[in-house]
Amino acid sequence: MTLGFENETLEFKKSTGELKEAVVSICAILNKHGYGELYFGVKPDGTPVGQEISEKTLRDISVAINNSIVPQIFPEVKEVIIEGRSCVYVKFEGHNPPYFANGKARIRVADQDVLMSPEQIETYVIRKNDNANLWEQQVSDYTIEKVEDVLLKRYIDKAREIKRIDFEYSDKKTVLNKLFLTQGEFLLNAAKVLFCDSILSELQMAIFATNERLTFNDIQRKHGNIFELVDAAELYIRNNIKWKVDFDGSRERKETPEIPIAALREALINSFCHKDYNVQQCNEVAIYKDRIEIYNPGKFPDGYTPDDFILRDERPVRRNPLITQILYYSKDVESFGSGLKRITNACKEANVKVDFKLMKSGFVVIFQREKENVTIAQVKAQVEAQVEAQVEAQVEIQIMRVCQTKPLSSANIVIALGHKQLSGNLRKALVNLRKEGFLEFTVKDKPKSKNQKYRLTEKGIEILKKYDYCK
Repeated sequence: MTLGFENETLEFKKSTGELKEAVVSICAILNKHGYGELYFGVKPDGTPVGQEISEKTLRDISVAINNSIVPQIFPEVKEVIIEGRSCVYVKFEGHNPPYFANGKARIRVADQDVLMSPEQIETYVIRKNDNANLWEQQVSDYTIEKVEDVLLKRYIDKAREIKRIDFEYSDKKTVLNKLFLTQGEFLLNAAKVLFCDSILSELQMAIFATNERLTFNDIQRKHGNIFELVDAAELYIRNNIKWKVDFDGSRERKETPEIPIAALREALINSFCHKDYNVQQCNEVAIYKDRIEIYNPGKFPDGYTPDDFILRDERPVRRNPLITQILYYSKDVESFGSGLKRITNACKEANVKVDFKLMKSGFVVIFQREKENVTIAQVKAQVEAQVEAQVEAQVEIQIMRVCQTKPLSSANIVIALGHKQLSGNLRKALVNLRKEGFLEFTVKDKPKSKNQKYRLTEKGIEILKKYDYCK
């Protein structure tokens, strides 16, 4: 098996002895595409050969990339096993070209790293100066002191844990400088909406009584930082959608939402990544009887459709590349340009219909809800089944509880429960409890022994504890 051939975003190195060359390749790929992958321990034809790897190996690779490439990037570096061989996988992204490796700028052409001409470098610099006019990269009126310490530290700890940055939290100014979010003592607008309570990050959430935007059952408006608002929106939706509850053989509850939470969160994150903050409109979550809409006040890129990013792997068009980069480091954004595809795939797997609506004022993700189209007979049958299941579960819990202190015979269980005889329901419950491993016979080799009793098992004890805890 091979990993394929090298291309404009994929590079192989036989070992970390080629670390210097690897850094050059990363720089060239960044200047051409802004993202890529590199493996150590793999031959140029894609055949894994492996190499000896330690924590120091991974750290040395990360440090070499950080120290040799300007502007600095923070790659993901980890050990992977390919055909039983230990290799190093490096995933990297950066969207602030031109990048220089050891003072030289190169660009990827096929699988080669070619020196950039002065004209090419000048073009990138002009483009970068144009990008400096982006709203997110303008200097705000907020100073570094406005940043919430706990939030920033939690963010750095998370990004370090998933190895997308390699420095620890020290103090606000140092960390924000390393993230390129400051100018002097002032924050860039990106930092203002990411790590401060700003009116520019605002969210409206509402529940409508029907399928039309007429009567409100509830409406809320919040402002804060992006992380808090995404969490608040997710919680609001979670609390106002339908959940299907199932019990497995161990009586554990399994709850399934009518719309996959991963798709909802992806849509929420994207709505803040691609928001047009200049228009000063708030993001919206609208819950209707038949659908949930997540609105982003940022027009879809001109000349593109959602299918370009879902079906045709079009390269991402970022309105706020710095905000997106920061969210990528903490893995709130999984990878650039994949949001719509991830939403679509998650909904397809859950058999949920999702639509995308392009508006003059912004972009909407629409999740269709399950239709409430059941007959009275179906409702009655469902209720009766649920009641019956609850009754059976209660009987089983009662039996387990009376057997908790000492083993009991079936006759003693009948007395302990206040019943007159061993009814069909009790007999069925005893069979189920033994089948599920919650009760066991004391005389295991003679099921019909006159001295037979039922004893609570360790598994039964654990279930009883969980039941009592959840009540």
